[in-house]
Amino acid sequence: MEEQNYKVDFFVGILLVVGLFIGQSVAYAIGLGLSSLLGKDVTDTGIFNIFMYMATMVVPILFFDFFIVRKDGRKLNFDFSTKPFRVYLLIFPMMFGMMLVADYTTQLIPTTGDLLGEIYKMYSEQFEKLAEDPVSLLIMTVILAPILEEILFRGIIMKGMVNNNVKPVTAIVISAFIFGLVHFNPWQFAGAFLLGLVLGLVYYKTKSLLMSILLHAFNNLVSAMMMLYSDSETFSDLTHLNKELVLVMGIVIFAVPFYFFAIHKNIIYKD
Repeated sequence: MEEQNYKVDFFVGILLVVGLFIGQSVAYAIGLGLSSLLGKDVTDTGIFNIFMYMATMVVPILFFDFFIVRKDGRKLNFDFSTKPFRVYLLIFPMMFGMMLVADYTTQLIPTTGDLLGEIYKMYSEQFEKLAEDPVSLLIMTVILAPILEEILFRGIIMKGMVNNNVKPVTAIVISAFIFGLVHFNPWQFAGAFLLGLVLGLVYYKTKSLLMSILLHAFNNLVSAMMMLYSDSETFSDLTHLNKELVLVMGIVIFAVPFYFFAIHKNIIYKD
């Protein structure tokens, strides 16, 4: 289905931020209420984590739909079309290459010290709790996050900026930056920003949100598998390779398909 020309400006940006915080706040309040009612803390359970995540992501999407789209008598829709197989052969290696680059970049951020050390401790404890419920973790990270986050950050924010005459490169960078910010810690920010650049590029070139959703799910699945079944936090630890070598491998693996996907003239996209 072809997407409509929704536009995103400063007002819409504020609306989305308000929706995000309202969704998160309401979900948290419900969690506290249920905990009080049941006499036990439910906020650490997998089911509640899924509920809170969905509320946080779905409310701004609903706000955009209700206050921006439907007021003009339109319906919110996105293009989820498939692409020729050769496109997949380019975008998945490109994504994996950037995953290796992001892996190296996050290792440059200190995990010790008065401030970053405490933040990293909180971040690690949060993911340890998520890993205690593998089913909920996989549902949230591999299914819900790719769909909802790509709708919000690429389908609404990035595409809306392009429709509002923002240069595509600028829209891709801004949406990736915001995508990184909402992860609320410097390590995920760095990784999410770099990966968001690839997701934005793929969405812009293919015009299909399905492509960025699949890539997002691929990244999250790999991360979840490492979290659940490996003691390694990085690819260099997992493979016992020098982290600089992993960086070089990532650049090469990214650059080759990037050339054919984004630079070399191929009649595989629709304008």
